[in-house]
Amino acid sequence: MADYDAIIIGAGLGGLSAGAILARNNRRVLVLEQSDLVGGCCSTFTHYGYMFDMGASIVMALGTMEKVFNKLGTRLEEEVELINCDPIYNCIFRDGSKLKVYQNIERTADEILAISPVDKDNFFRFMERFKQFMDGGGDDFFTTPLNSFADMARLFINRPVMAQFFPYFIKTYQDIMHQYFADERIRASMSYQAFYAGHSPDLAPGIFALLPYLEHQGMYYPCGGMIAIPQALCRVGEHYGMEVRLKSLVTRIILDDYNQVRGVMLADGTLITSNVVVSDINARLLYMDLIGEKNLPLMMKFGIKSYETSLSAPMVYLGLDYKPPLEAHHTLIPLSLSDMNDAYWNRYRKGSIPDQQFGLVCWPTVSDPSLAPEGHHILNLILMGPYRLKDADWDDEKPRFIDKSIKLLDDLIIPGVAEHVKVKEMASPLDYERKLRLPEGAIYGLQEDLPAQAVFRPASKSKFFKGLYLAGASTHPGGGVPTTMGSGMIAAEQVLRYEP
Repeated sequence: MADYDAIIIGAGLGGLSAGAILARNNRRVLVLEQSDLVGGCCSTFTHYGYMFDMGASIVMALGTMEKVFNKLGTRLEEEVELINCDPIYNCIFRDGSKLKVYQNIERTADEILAISPVDKDNFFRFMERFKQFMDGGGDDFFTTPLNSFADMARLFINRPVMAQFFPYFIKTYQDIMHQYFADERIRASMSYQAFYAGHSPDLAPGIFALLPYLEHQGMYYPCGGMIAIPQALCRVGEHYGMEVRLKSLVTRIILDDYNQVRGVMLADGTLITSNVVVSDINARLLYMDLIGEKNLPLMMKFGIKSYETSLSAPMVYLGLDYKPPLEAHHTLIPLSLSDMNDAYWNRYRKGSIPDQQFGLVCWPTVSDPSLAPEGHHILNLILMGPYRLKDADWDDEKPRFIDKSIKLLDDLIIPGVAEHVKVKEMASPLDYERKLRLPEGAIYGLQEDLPAQAVFRPASKSKFFKGLYLAGASTHPGGGVPTTMGSGMIAAEQVLRYEP
């Protein structure tokens, strides 16, 4: 008899969602996590009294998350205290103009009117179009297995709205922005989200333009930091008997002569048996290292090697001794679409950092003051950067990168902030690789351009190795808080269906 009915590799949101759902369905589940915290990129750590979020900074698209907690016999609102963040953004453009984005669509439209009168109606048209997608059941895309073209066909038949939006899957994000908006600043205010796919606007799939619509359905911050979400999944899963072991690095998946999963080997030599393994780690790491390149059939080997990891997102953590003069949980520092494309192709892809950085300034303590010492605040800067620097090493570059980021804040949005920085730290792409075992620091897993979308991503149910399932950012539906939770739900439901 095997030690467990299912072993989960990785205690990220995908792995914990899968493990908790399986445990609730009376499966003996063991979750193995190599670090000392659950959550992966959706985690929170303490540094000199400040609680910094590792990577993820906000949650939205609660429908997918609610589906997962409903599968666990509970509700999201009962397990995680969510704080509504409104305004959603305060956008500060290089020309000094500003755009405040509210959850309320009409109020945001009035803000747009002040910058670009023609785009007020365009904004309503844009929002109505993506409302049709969600009202038509388009959110099923995030919780439906898409391992084959037959799976895709069934989804299109069951949800006709998918066929109506097919052009959005083959157009680029930039195409959609130009289709709807006239003013470059309005386009820019809605295009940073393209990088959630790990791409520039001219390469990210157009369907990602759904994100600005979803933001207006509500953006929330979990009380206690982003780690509150994986902690909730962990707590509910353990209630049903799920076991979680931290500091337990899996180095190999054990297979028999018929390519049936039989268990895993840990770094210390411990063998744990199970006929089912759900991997919540990067798919390239899974197949090339834990299974081994020599064990892959030729076409699978070619396919796995063809995937590129997503762009990384260096994050700067600042502890302040005062309340910064900001107006929202998130302040967006955008560039034009052409400048963002240029930064991607001519700087990031060539191993350098653009002179004009862009990104997101997160102010979590405006929503939850308990994250910092009394009277102090936290700013997290989510920026972009290549894994390989052409003329430097990230360990050497970190102090300069932090200082340049503080100067960016000082120059553009918070004059004098440098005088109030008491703690400064950073997670570089190299840190993500070391601490979270993310190949090349890719927090979004694999790239999500058209050839790596949906049925073209590594399948959530392995087509060659029996008993092997995938969750997390590397498989469908991709990276992000709700999407990785959706991937865990997809994996668990397939295990329950195919594994007696």
